[in-house]
Amino acid sequence: MKKVGIIFGSSTGTCENIANTIARKLGMSAEDIMNAGEITVDKVNEYEVLLLGTSTWGYGELQDDWCDGINVLKSADLKGKTIALFGCGDSESYSDTFCDAIGLLYQDLKDSGCSIVGKVSPAGYHFSSSIAVVDGMFVGLALDDVNEDDKTEGRIDAWLEEIKTYL
Repeated sequence: MKKVGIIFGSSTGTCENIANTIARKLGMSAEDIMNAGEITVDKVNEYEVLLLGTSTWGYGELQDDWCDGINVLKSADLKGKTIALFGCGDSESYSDTFCDAIGLLYQDLKDSGCSIVGKVSPAGYHFSSSIAVVDGMFVGLALDDVNEDDKTEGRIDAWLEEIKTYL
């Protein structure tokens, strides 16, 4: 397995729990799981693969820790790195901005020279709009652990199966 780091932004703990679940399933060390507000360019440069997670807040905004975190990522050399995105949203209360924050990360990083992998079909999801859907696919793993927590584990497993060749 390549050197994989997980960077997450989480206000209520949901996205952090998902990051930890992903790390556990991959057999990763706790030192490779980081809060987006605490990362450095040197730390980012240590990894070949980055799994980036964020919850969506307000009307489709990035989680607060990503305000600094995205600037760190943009200043790092991401050329040749593989990035996979995952995130949380509320498809019932915020159906029109469901997991938009994943889309914001994608927009900020898509031209950085990295390869973004791990697209997910929106089939089986119930929402009205999301900027995380590009060319008919979520640009990463979208999760609604509030209303569809019974689907979270299976969606994580399917996504990890999809990206395992990049790890």
